[in-house]
Amino acid sequence: MTRPFKIAVAGTHSTGKSTFVAALLSALAEAGLAAEGVHDSAADAMSLGFPILANHSFESTAWLMSQAIRLETEASLRADVIVIDRPVPDALGYMRAALRHQSRKLEPGRLERLEEICRTWVGEYDLIFVTVLDEQVPIGPGRPDNEAFRRLAARCVADVFEEMAPSAIPLRNGEVGAAVATCMAAVRRHASR
Repeated sequence: MTRPFKIAVAGTHSTGKSTFVAALLSALAEAGLAAEGVHDSAADAMSLGFPILANHSFESTAWLMSQAIRLETEASLRADVIVIDRPVPDALGYMRAALRHQSRKLEPGRLERLEEICRTWVGEYDLIFVTVLDEQVPIGPGRPDNEAFRRLAARCVADVFEEMAPSAIPLRNGEVGAAVATCMAAVRRHASR
């Protein structure tokens, strides 16, 4: 391959992103491809003291974006296919949700700077999936149980991708197998160029 093929998976928490990423990485490995996953950095952000979820700040969002870019770029040294759990614009969706949830505003120009980073970087992704919230599926164990914020984050993340990457594919509960097949076909087309 001339450059790594990048598959991004975004969406609110407890909507099957990690399950899809694991299934996709397994299928890529079975096909003999050098694939690497870029993990969700929210737990790392929290351990450093950055506020996340309903308390997302400009700084936590900028850190999550820069961390995603760093990890994706490092993975490009080793992998032919990179699967990103929470790509760069995902953090912007959470930022917007946090602002709406708490009726906050950032200082003038700061939100626009984050948006510009996302618009610039989103073109790096070859395929994007945005998980669709199924409210019948409960929030996973150990996750914050703020259902109102989870719904708001789902809307805001979807809105970000609709604005910046309208070809993003909705990923609904129960569609993992079909999504993995879509990815495998796209990776094979990319490899044959």
